[in-house]
Amino acid sequence: MENFVLTLGLMVLGKALSKVEAFPKDSAKSFNLYVVYVALPGLILLQVPKLRFSADLLLPILMPWGMLILSALLVLLLGRIFYWPKETTGALLLVVPLGNTSFLGIPMVESFFGAENIPYAVLYDQLGTFLALTTYGTIILAFYAGGRKVTGFFLLKRICTFPPFIALTLALLCICFPYPPLIESLLKPVAASLVPVVMVAVGFQLRVRLPRETIGALGWGLVLKLVAAPLFALGVCSFWEADSIAARVAVFEAGMPPMITAGALAIVAGLAPELTAAMVGVGIVLSFLTLPILYQML
Repeated sequence: MENFVLTLGLMVLGKALSKVEAFPKDSAKSFNLYVVYVALPGLILLQVPKLRFSADLLLPILMPWGMLILSALLVLLLGRIFYWPKETTGALLLVVPLGNTSFLGIPMVESFFGAENIPYAVLYDQLGTFLALTTYGTIILAFYAGGRKVTGFFLLKRICTFPPFIALTLALLCICFPYPPLIESLLKPVAASLVPVVMVAVGFQLRVRLPRETIGALGWGLVLKLVAAPLFALGVCSFWEADSIAARVAVFEAGMPPMITAGALAIVAGLAPELTAAMVGVGIVLSFLTLPILYQML
């Protein structure tokens, strides 16, 4: 609980800093770039080599794809029932299936499950959510926003040049080769910087808006993301009697709020910007209530 309070406090600090004139309005961009290019790769390089392969590792890898399929089908069904505009459906197809399993998920997993279980969250994020963003997300943008033509080479290039994915590849290769003490001592402070920087960044860019015309779609989107998805994941694990720490982390990651990056892409593409911003902002705020409840259910 102490780590959770600290994480929440850092987000509040980030929000407070956003009101300080000395900080440029786009400061969150610099924070996010540091996380993507330095802190998250450092954490992956430090923690992933500690993994020991077993059947339990399949669940954090497969769970996000199951959540994506379920969430996308439900969004499409609700879109037909409520006659949502194409832009609304496209926005929800991005921010409902794709959770904030990295920027928010990894700090939350560390707070609730301990740093030793971060590798399971990394697998969920990098081999699940991140790959889904670069493949599924690109296709959704191309179809609903008239973006660039999607080719296999374009997708492969995006995946192979993403710093955390490069770090994951190197870390998996290093499982059988322990780091020299100097390398590990360099990685530890870099990895430790992830949580404070990312939570300050989340608070800095947090925007909570509730346009009246988006309330219906917003409500359904948040219910699917914060309630239906984790409950379904929990039901699957219960059915298969999967009660390992890897399974619990996977269910916990399934309950993360909408991904900030997916929301940013939807906004840039013109897919219901006010709805998208509200999904991300309100989703993060509500997750500080839903995640502790979900943890108690595990």
